[in-house]
Amino acid sequence: MLSFLKDSPRQLLAQQLQAFAHLSDEDLRLAEDHWQLRTIPRHEFFNFRNSVCLYIGFIVSGLFRVYYVDPSTDMEHTVAFVPEGTFLTSLKSLVTQEACPYYIAALEDAELMVISVGQLHELYKQSHSWERFGRLLAEQYLVLHQAKSEAMLFQTAEQRYLALLAQFPGVTNRVSLGHIASYLGIKGPSLSRIRGQLGKSK
Repeated sequence: MLSFLKDSPRQLLAQQLQAFAHLSDEDLRLAEDHWQLRTIPRHEFFNFRNSVCLYIGFIVSGLFRVYYVDPSTDMEHTVAFVPEGTFLTSLKSLVTQEACPYYIAALEDAELMVISVGQLHELYKQSHSWERFGRLLAEQYLVLHQAKSEAMLFQTAEQRYLALLAQFPGVTNRVSLGHIASYLGIKGPSLSRIRGQLGKSK
């Protein structure tokens, strides 16, 4: 068995890398010293607004919220929820090495496996499979961003809420209704009305 797979977080990461980018055992060996375990307590940050994102994380456990604060109103606007089993980064900041406009905060105590952008670039030089990982990650972020933009344009608030429930079952037990309303682009009373129409179970 690979040393990369000795403990549970590394095993979960390896399984996801193989499923996501079809990495081989040799590809995993190349990276086994690069990925490191990191814990982030609830309400602490993976990345701060106006700081450069230097890492990609694989969320072993926990849930993160990506949000920005409107400087004119101090209102928070939720961009995304990122759950366990998912890769986490601020992709534009990671690629351009410019400041990230968002906060990325843990909504729960979280455990991640992280790799630096410098180490990832070294892997790109060594393996086309790791280059494929980078391309697939960028494509995934592009699709998710476009899907969110199109949902805001073409779907009702109720449709967006139902899509969120389908995408993240149990989200209402893990995320405050205020954050969910912010993600949907509506006010709290509107979310309460939607939930009332759909029934308490929603």
